[in-house]
Amino acid sequence: MTEIPTFKTALKAYPQTQALLDGRVSSPRINFEFHQIEPIHNAFKPMAQNQTFDVSELAVFTYLQAYAYNKPIVLLPVVLASRFQHGCLVYNKDFHDHLTPDMLPGKKVGVRAYTQTTGAWVRNILAQEHNLDLESVQWVIFEGAHLAEYKEPSFVTRAPAGTKLIDLLMSGEIDAAILGNDLPDDPKICPVIPNAAQAGRAWHDKTGLIPINHMLVATKALVETQPDLVREVYDLFKQSKALAKPSTPDMRPLGFDAITPSLQLVVDLAFQQQLIPRHFTIDELFADARALLGSAGA
Repeated sequence: MTEIPTFKTALKAYPQTQALLDGRVSSPRINFEFHQIEPIHNAFKPMAQNQTFDVSELAVFTYLQAYAYNKPIVLLPVVLASRFQHGCLVYNKDFHDHLTPDMLPGKKVGVRAYTQTTGAWVRNILAQEHNLDLESVQWVIFEGAHLAEYKEPSFVTRAPAGTKLIDLLMSGEIDAAILGNDLPDDPKICPVIPNAAQAGRAWHDKTGLIPINHMLVATKALVETQPDLVREVYDLFKQSKALAKPSTPDMRPLGFDAITPSLQLVVDLAFQQQLIPRHFTIDELFADARALLGSAGA
């Protein structure tokens, strides 16, 4: 009797992954060893650098850097997380009566890491929708990139060792901060971008795009040695998504056609913000996945 392989998998619980995580969707050909790491970004560095997991959620900008530095990881056409990012840039009313994007030149803005996906999307909003020269801002980071090979641009500075982003925002040592799931529920913390909640949806309605945060990847070794089972993994994610309540717009699309336009923007802004050394094509990023999935991934 053939032993059923177990795939070590880092995956957060989302509506479209819940059926897979709780066993409603399963396969007799695969066992999953799920690692629900909180926060999930703690799984990204070991996956990108050392391929610690067989299958993993991964920040899309981390993947681009992994691709740039020839890490053996294959990008699959599955979006696991995205959100409108306009409300993620905030300031403290204790130190500013108001703060708007046009007031940011010369200001200190903190972000966990310069390569953080939320930070990259917020900077894109500031540059494209508010004409901000990104190099006019003093970007203050608290962590390095998930890829050790990457070096931040000269206009990025590291906060003193041991300091925390939220603490510097609350003490007024930085003027604004980019925060995601860790946004504090505090009335004195306000969005820098006016009408932030409406602005994100308006951007989507205008462009038809979504701000991708995390996608699904597998190790190249797994794709090369067990391609039929990786195809099965993709199908299981499709089945799990089908059991989730649909959302409008679809913030977690599957398939090459649905993802490509938004992924193209990711590549564009990654290059513009000096996160990757050259401008990749979507064809090369998805080459391994297209060879694996064929028309099933359309």
